[in-house]
Amino acid sequence: MSTEIGRAGAIGLGAMGLTGAYGHVSRAQALAVLQRALSRGIRHIDTAASYADGANERLIAEAIVGREDVFVATKCGVRWGAGRLMRDGSAEAIRDGAEQSLRRLGRDTIDLLYLHRVDPATPIERSVEAMVSLRNRGLVRHLGLSEASADTIRRAAATGPIAALQSEYSLMSREIEHEIAPTLTDLEVTLVAYAPLGRGLLGGAVSSPADLGRGDFRRSVPRFFGENLEPNLRRAAALDHIACSRGITRAQVALAWLVGKPGVIAIPGTTRVEAVVENAAAASITLEPRETRMLEDAFPPGSAHGARYPRTMLEGLEI
Repeated sequence: MSTEIGRAGAIGLGAMGLTGAYGHVSRAQALAVLQRALSRGIRHIDTAASYADGANERLIAEAIVGREDVFVATKCGVRWGAGRLMRDGSAEAIRDGAEQSLRRLGRDTIDLLYLHRVDPATPIERSVEAMVSLRNRGLVRHLGLSEASADTIRRAAATGPIAALQSEYSLMSREIEHEIAPTLTDLEVTLVAYAPLGRGLLGGAVSSPADLGRGDFRRSVPRFFGENLEPNLRRAAALDHIACSRGITRAQVALAWLVGKPGVIAIPGTTRVEAVVENAAAASITLEPRETRMLEDAFPPGSAHGARYPRTMLEGLEI
C-alpha cells in the first residue's frame, strides 16, 4: 500500500451521493455529513469531476477550506453525454480536466488523481503519460486508475507510478479477487474500495424498492429491482449473526471484513450524519479468522443477483 494514501486512514468517505446520485440532499445536510466525517478523523475524501457536473468538487472545497490535512482524491477522463458516460483518456482531456478540478477544489495540488474509466480509443500508456506530466508539474501527487483490468494495470504501472486502483469491492462484489487483487499485491498498488456496503444492501439501508426515492441512481441498477432484490436481501442477512454477537451493526461487519485485508481502503458513502459515525468506528474492529471464513462462505464471488450497473454503464468497465 502507498504509505501516504494509507496514512489518510483505512476508511474514507465517498462523496458521490452528496450531490443527488441517490436522491435529493440539501446543501446543509451534505455539508453536515462532510463536517462530521472530518470531526471523526476521516481524512480521505473521494469525489470526481463528473459527479453532478463538478458540483460535488465545489461542495468538497467548501467543506475543507483551510484544511491542509485532508487527502482529496478526484477523477478525470469521463463526461456525461447522450445519457451515458463518455470516455476520453486523451492527454488534452486529462490535462484540462485536472486543471478544472483544481479550480473547483480551490487547491494547488490533487492528492490522488484517477483515470475514471479506461478509454478504449486511447492506449493506456498515453493516458498515464499525460497524468505523469501533471505530476511532474506538481499538480498531482499520486496517480490512480478506476475499474481497470489486470492487464491494463500492469501496462499502466510500466509507464508511470500507479499508486491506487479504485474498484467496486464488497462482500456483494468480490470478482476482483481472481486476477486484479493479486496484481495489485504484486505491484504494491493500494485498492480503494467504493460501494463497500453494496450501495446499501449490506448495511440494511435498503429493504424494499420503496426505500429508493425519486432520482435515486439505484432505481436503474439490476440488483435493486425485479427478481434480484429479494435474494440479495436474504443473503445480506448473513451479517446478522456476527453483528449481534459483537454488538455492532451490519455495516460495521462488512467494512471490518474489507479493511482487515492488507492494502485495502474503504470509502463508504452516505447522506446521514449518524452513518458517518458508524462507518468511521468500523476502522477499529478486527474480525476473528473464523468470522472472516463465515462471511466469505456466505458471500462467494459471483453470488449477487443482477448486474452492479445498468447496461449502458457496464460498457465503460473493464471488469
